[in-house]
Amino acid sequence: MKENLKLIIQIPCLNEEENIAKTLADLPKEIAGISSIETLIIDDGSNDNTIIAAKNAGADHVVSFKKHKGLACAFMAGLNLATSKGADIIVNTDADGQYRGEDIPKLIEPILKGDADMVIGQRDIEKIKDFSFIKKRLQRLGSWVVRQISGTKVLDATSGFRAYSREAALRLNVLSDYTYTIDTIIQAGKKDLALSFVNIGRNPDVRRSRLIRSIPGYISQSCATMLRIHAAYEPLKTFSMVGAAIFILGSALAIRFLYFYFSGDGSGHIQSLIFGAVLLIVGFQIAMIGLAADLIANNRKLIEESLYRIKKKEFLS
Repeated sequence: MKENLKLIIQIPCLNEEENIAKTLADLPKEIAGISSIETLIIDDGSNDNTIIAAKNAGADHVVSFKKHKGLACAFMAGLNLATSKGADIIVNTDADGQYRGEDIPKLIEPILKGDADMVIGQRDIEKIKDFSFIKKRLQRLGSWVVRQISGTKVLDATSGFRAYSREAALRLNVLSDYTYTIDTIIQAGKKDLALSFVNIGRNPDVRRSRLIRSIPGYISQSCATMLRIHAAYEPLKTFSMVGAAIFILGSALAIRFLYFYFSGDGSGHIQSLIFGAVLLIVGFQIAMIGLAADLIANNRKLIEESLYRIKKKEFLS
């Protein structure tokens, strides 16, 4: 195990003047195996006194956006800044205090042992009283979908209480402009980063979620994120499946026309032939798009590797 490890706890904030001091006070001051613990506040364009409250509460580093950019952008900015300041381990937690500071030692333990690059704190969804029955079911369903796409064993895909090794922080590049939670899990699975999961407690909500303003909106945003990330890492598979489905439908319509044609009634089903031909062409074109996208994806992998090397060299200098 490496000695003199630095832990930076990053906290994305948006108008958290009332909560940030309590959240900072709840964080551990000492952890076995960690020689230095620092806190990093990423203010996402707050229009209250979040920055002043954070500084008064003893935050070590504060970075502020001039305008609101979104949780994903704030998260990624924190990850890059923490890495540039020499963090060996980075913990991300929420400013509203829903995650318990006492769980941080447990959260980083797999990284300290060298067993994980990324650790997710998993809540017991069924025991969260603030979650409605529908929200609990959607959380379960969403995590199942993420497991299928990412090839991981995550049970709580939307948990923002996470720990990252320096290597993982350098490897990750958030593509979503909405949230980082699903994006980083899929990336970790596709990039073969070692994931671990630990059970954590949870404090009662002090306010409504600012990310989930409506269930339909959250579902649509999450589905779009999953589809976009999956297509980015496995475009040939994604487009081929869509193209094959359309191609099969077109083939079925063409076969239907041929059946009636050879039965002596083809003139009354010419629409099936036309529509089937269109679907066959579209299905084939989508498959070709997948092939082109796959070539682009291979180029993206080379670009990501170059970016990783650039960041590693820059942050070590």
